[in-house]
Amino acid sequence: MTRGRATAVGFVAVLLWSLLALFTVGTVPVPPFQLAAITFLIGGAVGLIWIGWSRDFGKLRQIGWRVYLFGTLGLFGYHALYFSALRLAPAAEAGLIAYLWPLLIVLFSGLLPGERLRPLHIIGALVSFVGAAIIVLGGSGGFGAEALPGFGLAFLCALTWSGYSVLSRRLGNTPTASVVVFCLLTAGLSLGAHLIWETTAWPPDALGWAAVLGLGLGPVGLAFYVWDIGVKQGDIQLLGVASYGAPLMSTLILIVAGVAEPRPSLIVAGVLITVGAAMAARASSAQSTGN
Repeated sequence: MTRGRATAVGFVAVLLWSLLALFTVGTVPVPPFQLAAITFLIGGAVGLIWIGWSRDFGKLRQIGWRVYLFGTLGLFGYHALYFSALRLAPAAEAGLIAYLWPLLIVLFSGLLPGERLRPLHIIGALVSFVGAAIIVLGGSGGFGAEALPGFGLAFLCALTWSGYSVLSRRLGNTPTASVVVFCLLTAGLSLGAHLIWETTAWPPDALGWAAVLGLGLGPVGLAFYVWDIGVKQGDIQLLGVASYGAPLMSTLILIVAGVAEPRPSLIVAGVLITVGAAMAARASSAQSTGN
């Protein structure tokens, strides 16, 4: 697979993650860890069907336990830290800090063999981050000192996902089929966390179950498989900056669905995110041509 095609495949994850908020709204009142357990189980089951269809189960036995540990800590660690941060800090502010991961991916990617980080990559990531901040913060009340523990967990959340994404590049020879096991183990750990900390609740109607199924098939299923391909074989800097398009698309989808109200600031945010992504694309283009 070419670098450009792998980047396009990885961007599918960004598109799928833009549906995360809409589907999550539809799953109320299912608690976070229970929802993670169900959706990761669905995502893992879809992967098992795919592997069974291609008769590639032998690949799973060839992968070392350290890889499975790494992937499971990445997926479960990110979600556990994110959910915990939202319990200890305001959602908007904690969400913005957690959304430092695309910027961190761009910065950390410069440490990878064969990758060259250009100033325009960094500038583009910062510009897009400002655009995402306008969307995520909205009318929030600011960063209060009493929420510092939650903010700290949100930052660890960003470190976890950016570290997982960048280090996955070093596992380029590991087949994407390994993500199936990551999902299933994450489902098991999420179930344990649910049983310890949460009260079980189920979707009240067919629409709620459809939202759960949509999450498991898309944002918490296929997204992790295509993201694995993108970060291993594609342009990781461009993918990092392009990821800031997810909150913009997510907000637009919520507006179309009638869940959120349009805000004038969305125009400014959209321009900033687009300009930042264009900067990163230009830097990547210059890098590929050797200029």
